Amino acid sequence: MLTAVRARPLPTRVVRQLAAVNILDLATRLAAQAFLAALPMLIAIASFCPPGWRHELRRSLRSLFGSDGDRSAMLDQIYAGEQQAMHSWGAVSFLVALLSATAFSRALQRLCERSWHLPPSGVRILLWRWALWLFVWLTALFFQGLLHDGFGAGPILGIPLQAIGAVLMWWWTQHLLLAGRVPWRPLLPGALLAGTGAVGFSRVAALWLPVALQRSVERYGPLGSVFTLLSWLILFFTIVALGIALGQVFAQEPLVRRVLRITAVPSDGVTPSTTR
Repeated sequence: MLTAVRARPLPTRVVRQLAAVNILDLATRLAAQAFLAALPMLIAIASFCPPGWRHELRRSLRSLFGSDGDRSAMLDQIYAGEQQAMHSWGAVSFLVALLSATAFSRALQRLCERSWHLPPSGVRILLWRWALWLFVWLTALFFQGLLHDGFGAGPILGIPLQAIGAVLMWWWTQHLLLAGRVPWRPLLPGALLAGTGAVGFSRVAALWLPVALQRSVERYGPLGSVFTLLSWLILFFTIVALGIALGQVFAQEPLVRRVLRITAVPSDGVTPSTTR
């Protein structure tokens, strides 16, 4: 239910929101689900894709992880569906990977509902939304390499294009996984924070992640990449979770409400369940 905003200082509302949402807990869950569910799905799909699609997926992964040269070859071998991986996936394994990836969608749904202090929707309402989100996310991921390069124009065009794409993706994600219970306009601040923050983090992480990934693999073998990648994912989803959670707070600010013509937003007076 949409209610009027209570008059509280912004710092107080920020602290209350972060404590209620439990950012680190959700970010860790999202990172774990992304690694255990989403990445196997990517490997499975890459294993069955035509060579051209696999090439685009590699480009996208390189743009996210900031890998090039020898490091990109290492990343391809581990995560991008090399030839030897194609023989290890059967139809049953592929289907299981796709179904298990819905756990990633469910974790994102919990983040959105906690941030907006809403009760969970019914499974029947959300089941097709989880699958649709995965399909759109996977499609968008295949084009990240093109956006990163600015369609050949370089980072001058690539960075704004990535930021716009990320903002649109997180804006739509919130609306979809909240089952339309929050109007579009109040969701925009969170989309702006999550989208620009995620792109900015990916660009900065490109300075240290390739070196850290290479050192981990050299010292501990392929298992070393697990720890490095999980650390990256936890930091990435911490930024996303902060953006969506704080977006709910900033959507209550009088200036933001006037600019976006927001009449009311869900109250921050309800503490979401911490058991979900």
